[in-house]
Amino acid sequence: MFGAIFFYFSYVSDMERVNIYVDGFNYFYGMKSMKAVDNDWQKFYWLNYVKLFEQFIGENQLLQKVIYFAAPPPSDMEAKTKQKSLFDANKLLNPERFEVVMGRFNRITLKCKICKERYAAYEEKQTDVNIAIRLMRDSFLDNVDTLVLVSADSDLVPPLKSIKELYPDKKFRVYFPPKKVSVTLEQFVKQQGKSIIRLENNKRKFSYSIMPDTVTAEGKSVTIPDSWKM
Repeated sequence: MFGAIFFYFSYVSDMERVNIYVDGFNYFYGMKSMKAVDNDWQKFYWLNYVKLFEQFIGENQLLQKVIYFAAPPPSDMEAKTKQKSLFDANKLLNPERFEVVMGRFNRITLKCKICKERYAAYEEKQTDVNIAIRLMRDSFLDNVDTLVLVSADSDLVPPLKSIKELYPDKKFRVYFPPKKVSVTLEQFVKQQGKSIIRLENNKRKFSYSIMPDTVTAEGKSVTIPDSWKM
C-alpha cells in the first residue's frame, strides 16, 4: 500500500503543472461574435471549463486549475444571474480546480461623435491587472510550470515578457478566444518560437465539454439559463 502511494505522488510530482488564465471579458465577447456567424455556438455558453481545457493538455502535464477573470455585468440582473449560474455550475463540478477572480465596471460618460449628445456607458476595469498580478504571483511562488493565457489582449504582453525575463524556466502558451485576434500578442508569441492556438478551430472539444442542463453535486443543483437552451 505504501509503495502504491509513493508511486502515485512520485508520478504526480514528475508532471508539468499547468494553469489556465481566462480573460473572461475577451472570451465572452468572442463567443458572442462567434454565435453571430454560427448560431450553433450558443450551446457552448454552458461549458465545463476544466473539461474543455484538459483536452489541450499533454500526457506529461497536469491541469491544476482554470482561473476565470470576470466582472459582474453592470445594471443587468438577467446577465448577472446567467453569469452566476455558469460559475456556480463549474464550481460544483470542479470545486478545487475552477476559480473566479472578479473585477468591476465603472460608469463613464461619453460624447457621441455624430450628434454630440452625452450618454452613459460602462468601462470594464481591473481584469488586465488581476490577470497580470496572478501570472506573476504564480510564477514567483513556483505554483506552476506552464501558464496558458486565454486572451487576445495585447495589454497582457508586458507581464508575459516579465515572466520570460525573470522566470526563464517557466513556459507559456496563448489561446485566442473565438473571433478574437491580436497582431501584437501573436508576434510576441512567434518571437518565442511558439504558435497561437485558436479556440474557434476546436469545435469538437467545445461540444465534448457541454454541461448537462442541470448540474448536481454535493446535494446542490444549478440549471442552465432558459435563454441559453438550444
